[in-house]
Amino acid sequence: MPFLDAQRRQRLPFTPRPLPLAVLLSLTLATPVLAAEQQLPTVHVEASAEKSAKDTYQATTTKIGKGKQELRDIPQSVTVVTEKLLDDRNLDTLKDALHSTAGISFLAAEGGEEDIRLRGFSLQASGDIFVDGLRDPAFYERDTFNYDRLEVLRGSASMLFGRGSTGGVVNQVSKEPFLMNQNEVTATVGSGNYQRLEGDLNRKIGDNAALRVAGMWNTSDAYGQYGAGLDKKGIAPSLRLGIGTANEFLVSYYYLDNHNGVHYGMPWLTPQPGATHRVLVPVDPRNYYGMASDYNAGTAQYATLGHIHRFAGGGELKTTLRAGSFERDQRASAIRFCTRSVNANTGVVTNPDCPSSVTGENIGDGTILTRGSNNKIMDLDTRLLQSDYSGKFNWFGLGHAVLAGVDLADDDFTGYTPGLPTGVTLSKPRTTLGMPDDGASVDESLRLRLKNRDFASTSSGVYFQDMIQVGPEWKVLAGLRWDHFQGDYRSFGTSGATAGEITATRGRSDSLWSKRFGLLFQPTPLSSYHFSYGTSFNTSGDTYQYDALGSNTPPEGSRNIELGAKFDTESGDLSLRFALFHSTKYNERNRDEESVSPTNYLLSGARHAAGLEVDVAGRLGSSVEVYLSYAWIPSARIDKGASDGTTLLSGELVGARPGLTPKHAGTVWATWQIDDKWRLGGGLNLRGSQSPQQAPAIKAPGYATADLMAEYAIARDLKLKLNVTNVTNKLFADYLYRGHYVMGAPRTVQLSANYKF
Repeated sequence: MPFLDAQRRQRLPFTPRPLPLAVLLSLTLATPVLAAEQQLPTVHVEASAEKSAKDTYQATTTKIGKGKQELRDIPQSVTVVTEKLLDDRNLDTLKDALHSTAGISFLAAEGGEEDIRLRGFSLQASGDIFVDGLRDPAFYERDTFNYDRLEVLRGSASMLFGRGSTGGVVNQVSKEPFLMNQNEVTATVGSGNYQRLEGDLNRKIGDNAALRVAGMWNTSDAYGQYGAGLDKKGIAPSLRLGIGTANEFLVSYYYLDNHNGVHYGMPWLTPQPGATHRVLVPVDPRNYYGMASDYNAGTAQYATLGHIHRFAGGGELKTTLRAGSFERDQRASAIRFCTRSVNANTGVVTNPDCPSSVTGENIGDGTILTRGSNNKIMDLDTRLLQSDYSGKFNWFGLGHAVLAGVDLADDDFTGYTPGLPTGVTLSKPRTTLGMPDDGASVDESLRLRLKNRDFASTSSGVYFQDMIQVGPEWKVLAGLRWDHFQGDYRSFGTSGATAGEITATRGRSDSLWSKRFGLLFQPTPLSSYHFSYGTSFNTSGDTYQYDALGSNTPPEGSRNIELGAKFDTESGDLSLRFALFHSTKYNERNRDEESVSPTNYLLSGARHAAGLEVDVAGRLGSSVEVYLSYAWIPSARIDKGASDGTTLLSGELVGARPGLTPKHAGTVWATWQIDDKWRLGGGLNLRGSQSPQQAPAIKAPGYATADLMAEYAIARDLKLKLNVTNVTNKLFADYLYRGHYVMGAPRTVQLSANYKF
């Protein structure tokens, strides 16, 4: 792969415009005279135009760093999943999209939150997921219908984003209006009566104004991970005024309504004698054993007002105000094997018709399954104000690229217990392994919303970062941020004499500094090497509650050290990124009753993960496009725990490999444009074996699945596309928890028609 190191080129920050006709005529008439006098040297001018996320797998810029930046100028690993890759692979949700990035694993979290693990560290839905650089703090099933791209910044990043971001952050970049009339509609049908309709309509309504509307409707029957079915819809209108002028305004609204089924997973199976780890239940991944009445419903809506002021000297001030409201109501059934037990004191036998244990030897179609009640109801209102300045200066004879900003946030969270009126019971019937999708249901509308807690928080942050050009090929980056977080928590009784009364009040206030340092060596315009160091912190209130000890415990701290490089090919059509990293949480919360007061946790725990990441994206020649994202984490360990050398507060064993940290994980995808009509594609998805958190005795086996695509252009603006995912119908555990796992999506066939007009 010929990466440029021998030749240097000048990239201009603009696209040259055609010369006026009068100038062309004058140059033509003057040519004989110039030729007679002297031969002018040939001048080569090359301009780099930003590539649309809809037309390529390759990204050269990002908005994840608080301002639009070249990826080569960020001394930290960034993976970008463009809209074209989302479309080609039919990736409809945030979790689907994150499967196309390296080093990602998923907790089968109670409540279905996007509890994502990056480099073995948790990305909490309340703190590490962003929309256009603003925190997206709610728990909801995010859809990709309004994505321009998805960006993953790896490693500690509290200097830019505040609390959280130990493993990194995820930024969802929304579609924006642009100055062109362009519209498209995509209709998809597939396995499980899957039906999806997407629209993306953009209209130029003035010299510097445009309106864009993205919309989606999606439904399916019970199939795979959707449990009892899928039913969602969303719309996202946005208006931009003054595009490209000194003062640009954005007004947008986002609405998503989910009323989906929920697949809570399957229990781990005790293996046959002699095996060391529990194994997966041997069933078709399309099988569903929950209730037909189970669901995961909720809405997400937020309005955004944005203003960009462009200064005459080239600086830019971007200010954004957002207000959002989120609701979630989940009714799920944890599936467990029915087993017989005997009370040692009374001799009473529970479940006498069930075996004492279910193993690989006695499991069969007649194996009895029980259904639990795993319910969660929560509401959240949030308000955010953020202002970021970016500009370039020449101070003390050196070039400076400055980022500075301030952000404010105010959240109000309320949690509920789904209770039942006096005398009312909802008993969920058993089923058997040979009877999936039995249609059993209960009347979930009988449950009451009993408030059990609320959490009000305010946060503020101010930061300054400077990238200094210290030589023709060297840049130094330094940044510092101060954050303040205040949380107030109350719990309420839900039954008996304390029903509706406040049972506990807790609060905490924290102020922290975060640091970022980077060194860049850029010997050519198409190569960049970097070293970086960054810190992050997690408060005790990141999950919208305080327990008795956490409310008295300072934040945890983490750091990330990285050495990496980014290259472009000489043609500029292909990019390569790799990085060596070492991430450490060095004061993890821990309970140590021998050496600490029972009023707070001890910050004595530590863990680390270290490895290599590689990304490749772009075009090979004129007809082949490729995308690869791979992570290898050979070293990961719980380094410190309690004084007895055993466990952390999380329950993980000292010396063990942390849960949800596979050694190998990644994906590769490629397409081939055969001719004007046909385009073929295919890819592999890989993840090594891993254990759930707190359960090293459970080992989910590694897997590899294959996907295929074929696209046919009926006309220039009308295309048909066939996708087959998990071609071999591989059974694998995708989301893991110590009590159960959620199976990966089964073989799925989908046919899409896309029309542009």
